[in-house]
Amino acid sequence: MAMGELESAVMAHLWDASGPCTVREVHDALAASRPLAYTTVMTVMDRLAKKGVVTQVRDGRAYHYVPVRTREQTTADLMLDALGGADPATRVAALQHFVGRVSPREAEAIRAALSG
Repeated sequence: MAMGELESAVMAHLWDASGPCTVREVHDALAASRPLAYTTVMTVMDRLAKKGVVTQVRDGRAYHYVPVRTREQTTADLMLDALGGADPATRVAALQHFVGRVSPREAEAIRAALSG
């Protein structure tokens, strides 16, 4: 599932947080660098919950939000989604192109993952 810019910013904050966050906490963090309505952040977080990207946990009158998957798992899902609609030959060519563009350190990580 591709994410918009604000969804990505919300998720980055949730992944970097030490625990579940309220809408107020996420809003305050994001609004420090740009004008942003509280209700906009609340709507985005509610939509992320409905998409199954975050879990909503009620705590009194407020909800706390926590990512369902890690940043790394979500990135892998996005990569697989991008490849999903391609025919097998195009998929192989895209993977070869991708591998040809990674750094030596990343290439070593790919080799290690494939052998382990």
